[in-house]
Amino acid sequence: MSKRYTEEFRREAVRQIREHGHPVAEVAERLGVSTHSLYQWIKRCSPDAGGQASHLASKNQEIGKLKAELRRVTEERDILKKAAAYFARTSE
Repeated sequence: MSKRYTEEFRREAVRQIREHGHPVAEVAERLGVSTHSLYQWIKRCSPDAGGQASHLASKNQEIGKLKAELRRVTEERDILKKAAAYFARTSE
């Protein structure tokens, strides 16, 4: 027979993990619930988890594009430095 826990109990358990940083296994043992239940409660308490994941993926994609652009601009700068040094030597 499975136990029923109040919504307040579930929220408090999740809060101990999220806000206080306690490990799931420790909270589960202390409260007498399974780690599986805690993970389910965590999942249910974050309805925007999918939105956060897509937001993170979008940010990672933007970071990748910016890194590629930085590489390109750095290469262009290095080429221009070499060209400027070459022309400075030839004009002397």
